[in-house]
Amino acid sequence: MPAEIRLFRCLSDNYGVLLHDSETGATASIDAPEAGPVEAALKEMGWRLTDILVTHHHADHTQGIQALKDRHKCRVVAPAGEAAKVPAVDEIVREGDTVKVGNLAANVIETPGHTLGHIAYWFHKDKLAFVGDTLFSIGCGRVIEGTPQQMWNSLKKLRDLPDDTQIYCGHEYTLANIKFALSIDKGNPVLNSRKAQAREQVQKGEATIPVTIGDEKLANPFLRADVPDLATDIGMTGKPPAEVFAEIRARKNKF
Repeated sequence: MPAEIRLFRCLSDNYGVLLHDSETGATASIDAPEAGPVEAALKEMGWRLTDILVTHHHADHTQGIQALKDRHKCRVVAPAGEAAKVPAVDEIVREGDTVKVGNLAANVIETPGHTLGHIAYWFHKDKLAFVGDTLFSIGCGRVIEGTPQQMWNSLKKLRDLPDDTQIYCGHEYTLANIKFALSIDKGNPVLNSRKAQAREQVQKGEATIPVTIGDEKLANPFLRADVPDLATDIGMTGKPPAEVFAEIRARKNKF
């Protein structure tokens, strides 16, 4: 049986995600931006919370953990590099570890940059990846604790996942990200089609995620820092990809 997903909004622009294994009844919350919407989604679906899989320590991804833990006695899995900053941790994981939610199995991928210990969970058999604030639809997270080189390396790891991998990220930023992407990659025809698609989704009240790695490789400028034409367009011809990425990220910060 395939994994089931329930996606919902939290806080102002966060996404909450529940991952459910219908064979065993196990259900994981990917991060916990706030407890109330997680509880509401669990009630709506008739699911029992067994796990919380944490991508990184920022409060808008962890502040609901303690209340959910107190009520459901669920397991809290967190990145080894940030476990001390996450409430109620039961298990720490590192690159190459496997995390199971019922019979669903994820590989842990370390993706430092946004934070130093950030991780992603790749459920390879189910073609799902939960990437927190490392990769967004047509965007990426700010480089807060790490370096541009670290972030670029992390994005390349995610870019190397199979093209049909569906990506669930931590925030709804797609239209704003597309507006920025068009400012530096005007000649990319995929961006205009993504813009029309995202605008229609937002108008209908629909989420703009998940997206696939294959689609992001064609349109996301942060995954295209090693494309010579893009480097030339921003005056970085011949520069190393990490430097091109740093320039794109700096421009996004000011956009």
